[in-house]
Order: sequence, then C-alpha cells, then structure tokens
Amino acid sequence: MAEVMSDIAIARAAAMRPIQAVGEALGIPETALHAHGRHIAKLDLGWIESLRDRPDGKLILVTAINPTPAGEGKTTTTVGLGDGLNKIGKRAMICLREPSLGPCFGMKGGAAGGGYAQIVPMEQINLHFTGDFHAIGSAHNLLAALLDNHIYWGNQLQIDERRVAWRRVVDMNDRALRSIVSSLGGVANGFPREDGFDITVASEVMAVFCLATDIQDLERRLGRMVAAYTRDKRPVTAADLQAPGAMTVLLKDALMPNLVQTLENNPAFVHGGPFANIAHGCNSVMATRTALKLADYVVTEAGFGADLGAEKFFDIKCRKAGLEPAAAVIVATVRALKMHGGVGKDALATENLEALEAGLANLARHVTNVRKFGVPAVVAINQFVTDTGAEHALIQDYCRRELGVEAIICSHWANGSAGTEELARFVADLADTPHQRDGLGFRHLYPDAMPLWTKLRTIATEIYGAADIIADKTVRARFRELDEAGYGHFPICVAKTQYSFSTDPNLKGAPTGHVVPIREVRLSGGAEFLVVVCGEIMTMPGLPRSPAAHSIRLDEAGAVEGLF
Repeated sequence: MAEVMSDIAIARAAAMRPIQAVGEALGIPETALHAHGRHIAKLDLGWIESLRDRPDGKLILVTAINPTPAGEGKTTTTVGLGDGLNKIGKRAMICLREPSLGPCFGMKGGAAGGGYAQIVPMEQINLHFTGDFHAIGSAHNLLAALLDNHIYWGNQLQIDERRVAWRRVVDMNDRALRSIVSSLGGVANGFPREDGFDITVASEVMAVFCLATDIQDLERRLGRMVAAYTRDKRPVTAADLQAPGAMTVLLKDALMPNLVQTLENNPAFVHGGPFANIAHGCNSVMATRTALKLADYVVTEAGFGADLGAEKFFDIKCRKAGLEPAAAVIVATVRALKMHGGVGKDALATENLEALEAGLANLARHVTNVRKFGVPAVVAINQFVTDTGAEHALIQDYCRRELGVEAIICSHWANGSAGTEELARFVADLADTPHQRDGLGFRHLYPDAMPLWTKLRTIATEIYGAADIIADKTVRARFRELDEAGYGHFPICVAKTQYSFSTDPNLKGAPTGHVVPIREVRLSGGAEFLVVVCGEIMTMPGLPRSPAAHSIRLDEAGAVEGLF
C-alpha cells in the first residue's frame, strides 16, 4: 500500500507557476501585481477600479453542517470545486479567508485546504502571509492608544473611563489576556482600569476591512466605529478621536486582495478573515467583487456551519455588498453525520446506518435553512476512506426522497479536480439556471426595517429551531436604545457556539424548542451590524491542553514541520 503523504508534503511537492503567469491567465497585467516573492501577489487597487463596468460572474457559496471533531472539509471542498470547475472548462476563481495564527498554533491547524485540494504556498498562507493581519492588529491598537492618550491629555470629549468599549487585540489564542488591568505604574501611565484583549480576527477593524468596497469606504467605516461612551452615554467614535486617517494608512496595502494558486495552478484570492462564530466569517468584499469581474464562476466559503456562516453571508455580506449568490453547496461527511447521530469519535470508522440516519437531521435543517434564502443547493459528501457504499446510498436516497436535493460523492482530497467533476457540472448547471430551479430568487431572512429584537428572534426561530430568545432587562433596554438611536436598520451578527444549532455545544443533531440566552449586545458602527453574544462564547480563545504549537518546528533543512 502506497504511503499517504501529509498535506504539507503534498504542498511542498507542488509545481507552482510564477504568480505573474497565474494573473496573466485571468487577464491581469504584470504591472497590476505587487509581488510578494515568486508565488504571492497583491492586486493593485487602481487596476481593480478599472474593472467596474465589467459584468459579474456567478457567485457560489460553500457552507456546511455544524462542525464536529470528525471534520467536514469545507475549505478543502471549496478548493476542490474551484479546481473541478476549471477542469470541465469553466473560468473559475476561489475566494477564501486568511488563516489566523491563533487556531494554527492552537487546535485547528492550518486553513489552506487539504490533500490534493489545497491552495499554495501553504506555509506562507498559514503563517504571516502578506502581513494583512498584522496591519489590522496595528490599526486596531492604534485606536486604543489614541483613546487612552486622549483621556490622559485632558479628556476633552468627556469619555467615561468606565465605558471604554475598545479592547486591544493580538492574533494568538491567549486566555491570560481576556481580562486584565491596564495603565498601572503611576500617574505617567494613565488611568488604571479593567480591560482585556480580543483575538485579531474578532476585531471590528477586521469586519470593516472585509466589508469595505474601496479605500474611501474603508476610512468612512473606520470613522464610525464606537470606541467609548461619555458619562451621559453618548458614543465616542474613531472619527471623534481623529484616528481614521492614520488607521487607513496602516491598512492601505492590506486592502489589496492577495492572489495565490491551487495545487492545479488555478487562481485564488485569499483575503481577510473574521471569525464566523463571533463576526461575519467571510472573506473580503474587495476580493469577492474583483473575482466576479475576472471569472465566470466564483466559489467562496462562509465559516463554520450554515446556521452561522451562511446566514451571515446572506444577511450581512450579500446585503451590504449587493451580492446575489447563484447556488450553494452544503458539505457533510459520513463521519460527522454519525457524530450528530450519537456515535463517539473512536467508533466512526465502523458502519452504522442507524446513527447516520439520526444524524441526517442536522443536514436536513441546513438544507431547509439555505432554501429560506431562495438559493438552490446541492449536498457534497466529502469522502473518507472509511465510508461504505451503504452509507453513501443512505445519504443520497434521503436527500432525494426527503429533501429534494442531490447529494454528490466527492473525492477531491485524494484525487483533486478529478474527484469533483460531477459536483462541478451539477453546480455550474445550478448556477446557470437558479430561477427555474427555485422560482423565488435570492432574498434575505428579514427586512432592514424590522426591529432589532424581532430580527434576532427571527434568526433564532427560523435558523436555529429555537422556541424563543431571552435576555435580562439591561440587554432588552439596550436593544430599545439602539433602535431609537438610529441603528435599527442594522443586520444582526450572532456570536454563539459553532458546534450546535443551540447555545449548548454538546447538543448535536437538530434540536428544537430550546431558548437562546442573550448575554451581551455590541454596536459595530463601522461594520454596520449589531453583535449579539449568546451563551458562553469567547472573543479571545484559549489554547487546548496539547496545542498544535507543540508539534510545529523547523527540521534540519530549515523546513517547517507539523504546521498541517
């Protein structure tokens, strides 16, 4: 039996093309590329502006069931589908988020796909890449420094030190920084207060960065971010602190989308990376819009399961950017469905049709939810070697009989584009004839004019299967304040566990009748949405008992080992 190569070994063996050749295949002149070495480049913002009048291609979303330790392979499927579309003669691009260093060194590992469905150069993408996250962290922390400096030098804006809302960020899982006391050491160091850090990908600057349509929109959105409140609860914005100009300078190069390639030399934008269980979890609008001008089909992903990622993609990103997805792919694995059916991780390799059938309720909920947005869907079964023919047949029969959708077996991890040809042909047809297949067309779950509390209840009942939402008097009052202050047209960005439709990460399958507790409400004035924190969700993750960092090192030849 041939030895199975690791993802990093496969990536190292890739025959990458010079990035100028990848760009040339899309019609991008070399003068529009700002090269970062031989295989990475940023795309010039001025040249992007020249594409404004070109027609758009078809946008295809890849989403998934609720994640489990068994793995689903959403990014791998996104890459595999992009390669598959190119293999069948379509002009296709991939748009992905950039990985965060926190998960890379924590539990998740890298985020560049896997097997023979990867984007490369994998090591650079998973590490510092083009420095975008460092720029975002620097811009965020500059605002924090300017705020504290303003208070120190007389506090002309009358900021209430007890109502500073702007925490600092770092792109690492570090639980010790969740709650701190800052400015100790005497008068010269400012006013001591309770404070804390979030992970960079949870920063509102990251959300703003990914929703901005150009450099001017970026600066406008940065200026509207609320950093603190006065004693009479008036918001103090970044513009009040004269911060947006300098913050934009720090972000001007980062805003250029990053061009890389797949193992099969097909083009991919990897740009931006907000967390999907905290923020809106989508790659940048700049990258997506640009890709739609360059390709006939653009395959993108939304973070975690469709209850978080797809809902936010449809209700936040598409709403704000005026995007209309033509089709959706919902990724599932036999292994993960069996976990949702009650099987432990150590028994997933054994055929268990009863547990698989029970776990299909999770898939069914996601398929039903995606249809509520008027987007035609197909299920992609990401194949594992332990799958059996009977398990595949059960899923396909259930999907056709009970859900009215096709479930297509995909082997892209092992076979690259050859393993997604059937999926690619089906998706291309689905994207080209969406109205004949759906009839209603793309729509949002709720209108802008709906009150904020009702929007949240709509998400909870329609998407999560909940009976209702609950919150204490303070939180309810905050909803009313925001409606009355003119923010009622904002969409809702729910921060909750990704592992369940409920707020209990251990409640698998498709629970119904549960109640969603609202712990906190955060105004994201620049991103123009309301972050609603539900249950026990952290904006600064911690490292697991045995973090991935323990296995990451350089070998004797100076190559990275253990990254993925």
